[in-house]
Amino acid sequence: MNKTEFYRNLDELLEVDPGTIKSGDLLADLESWDSVAVISFIAMADEKYGVNIPAKRIAECRSVDDLAAIVADTQPVSK
Repeated sequence: MNKTEFYRNLDELLEVDPGTIKSGDLLADLESWDSVAVISFIAMADEKYGVNIPAKRIAECRSVDDLAAIVADTQPVSK
């Protein structure tokens, strides 16, 4: 997984200007990171990366790098 592309996907998901999301950003500091964003993130991870991530794992994340790590570490679902 390309992290630059991942951050661009997060920019789009959170409806912020391209290049806004950067490595090291804390989720608590992102205004648009809320329960709707979590659901949207689950859908994005499935659609773009072919992985199913439980909301519980996302709740454990503190930063965008944590989100990237769980996407990278989760085995793709065969369809």
